[in-house]
Amino acid sequence: MDVDLPIERALRAVGELLAADGHEERIVVVGGAALVLLGVVQRGTRDVDVIALGRAHASVVELVAPEPVPAALVEAIARAARDLGLPPGWMNTMVASQWRTGLPPRFDEGMTWRRFGGLHVGLPSRFAFVCLKLYAAADQTGPGSRHFQDLRALAPTPAELEEARAWIGTQDPTIDHIVAKVVAHVRA
Repeated sequence: MDVDLPIERALRAVGELLAADGHEERIVVVGGAALVLLGVVQRGTRDVDVIALGRAHASVVELVAPEPVPAALVEAIARAARDLGLPPGWMNTMVASQWRTGLPPRFDEGMTWRRFGGLHVGLPSRFAFVCLKLYAAADQTGPGSRHFQDLRALAPTPAELEEARAWIGTQDPTIDHIVAKVVAHVRA
């Protein structure tokens, strides 16, 4: 996908479609779209990465795996894509594998929720983003990568970087030498 996504407009369209059909859904978003919504970065993004769904129980929201995506949400996403001229897959669960291998520590601590009609969008803790962006930056080459730039924008402390590095070690211990290089570049 080469197009910069009008994130808030697209989420609002999905939420309005859900509400019009009498549905409410909760998703948790990570990646560039989430950082844009939080005001951490000011850049375009090509997709919305859904890492979890939320199930409301009284005043508590339980996070669950993002697959399968509820049928009403699938339909609203497709209709919004058609109406706004967005590419297929603009909202996706490609990061669902992270749910299976383990979410970062304190992932839902201080979760921020934004409402777009019938769509509630959860944005994880800042530290969760530090973990995920450090992991993603180790996957791409060099300090010019988007993930590395996002990590720098989060301004992690040395202690946060070390805790994130330890978490990544539980996910993929074979990349510790790469993670160490990224941490060194962030601290520079």
